[in-house]
Amino acid sequence: MSDDVLSVIPTDPRWQPGRDAAKRAAARVASPAPGYPGGSDVEIEVSRYDTITPVDCGSNLVALGCPLCGGSIDTQWWADLLEAHADLGFETLAVDVPCCGGATSLDTLRHDWPCGFARFEIAVWNPGRDWFADDEPASLGEALGHPVRQIRAHT
Repeated sequence: MSDDVLSVIPTDPRWQPGRDAAKRAAARVASPAPGYPGGSDVEIEVSRYDTITPVDCGSNLVALGCPLCGGSIDTQWWADLLEAHADLGFETLAVDVPCCGGATSLDTLRHDWPCGFARFEIAVWNPGRDWFADDEPASLGEALGHPVRQIRAHT
C-alpha cells in the first residue's frame, strides 16, 4: 500500500527547535484547518535527527536541476546519493554536481517536487490534503520559532 506524507521542516537544514517549540508546532499540525479531515485519523510523527537527513518527495520527484549551469541532473544520481546516505545522514551538503562538475550545496538543487534536508521534521501521514494552506507554514514557523517549508512525499 502506498502512503502520502506531508512534512514540515525548518528552512535551515541544521536547525532544531527546543522541546516546547516542537510540541507547540506539532499541536498546530494536529489541529485541523477548516475543511481539512484531520484529528485522530491522521498520524503525526515528530523526528529529531543527529545528522542532516534528506526529506524526499518520493515518487513525486519529476526532475532535478543544477543551480550552477541550469542543466538537468539524472534522478538516478539523486536516488543513489540518498541510498548511500540512508543510514548515516549527511555531515555536509557540499557536492560536486554531475552535469557540470561544479561545487554546490545539495539544498540548492532545483527539485520538481520540493525536497529538503533537516535535523527536525514533523510528518503527517496520509493527511487527506495535498499541501498546508497558504497561511499555515507561517503559523507553524511562528510556533516552532523558525521559518519552515513543506515537502509532500508519495511512497
